[in-house]
Amino acid sequence: MFRFIPPSHPINYKERATGLESGKAITIGEDVWIGGSAIICPGVTIGDRTVIGAGSVITKDIPSDVFAAGNPCKVIRELEK
Repeated sequence: MFRFIPPSHPINYKERATGLESGKAITIGEDVWIGGSAIICPGVTIGDRTVIGAGSVITKDIPSDVFAAGNPCKVIRELEK
C-alpha cells in the first residue's frame, strides 16, 4: 500500500487558520513500480519505468528510468533500458 497526498495547506499560520486548502496533481508515468508504504506528496511527477523504494517519501519530481528511494526520496541509480 502507498499513499497519494494531493491536498496542500498554506505555510503561513494566519492563512492556514482560515481553512484555505488547495490540491496539486500527482502524475505517475507508465510502468512505474512503487514500493510499499511510500508517500507521494502534492504536485509530484514520477517518470516512466521508474522504481520507487519501499517507505520512500516523494517530495519532488523523479525522472524516468531510475531507482529512487529514501526520505526524502532521491535518485539512487539509473536503470538499464
